[in-house]
Amino acid sequence: MPHQDGPAYYPVVAIISLASPVVIDFTPHQRLKEQEHTDRQNLQINELLGPVKMESNGSGSHECGATNESDPASSSLVLMPCSLLIFKDQAYTDYLHGIQDNELHNLDKVMNLSRCPELKHLSPDSIQGIMDEQHGTFRRTATRVSLTCRLVLKVHKKLFKI
Repeated sequence: MPHQDGPAYYPVVAIISLASPVVIDFTPHQRLKEQEHTDRQNLQINELLGPVKMESNGSGSHECGATNESDPASSSLVLMPCSLLIFKDQAYTDYLHGIQDNELHNLDKVMNLSRCPELKHLSPDSIQGIMDEQHGTFRRTATRVSLTCRLVLKVHKKLFKI
């Protein structure tokens, strides 16, 4: 389920993956989707009005129109066993992250697949999973284990009283 870690993890999340490989998905936060919708509406209005002429240093004119410079597309990463994923800044604040709760993971939006050659060498006998390049999927056959690390600035003194 896509989610955003709360303020206890801000500003950095570090995830150590163990056992089975898994695909983690990053999807734009709702406010980015709303901004993209507003940008598209502005682009449609601008297309109706036509391009705008503006002077550049008095030396000539340039056409300019509304463009959608920020395309908040969804993307994914493969997390291999014994790997470390650190995300912060816009990846932390502007995107939700999550792992699908099923055995079959789609690889079509995976951005680091070329950096995971060991994923392609998994066989049906492997305890970690089975890759199907023809269909662009990975079947997870083992349990994923991970450690999520965070920096705790202040701990209540009586929290661990024995």
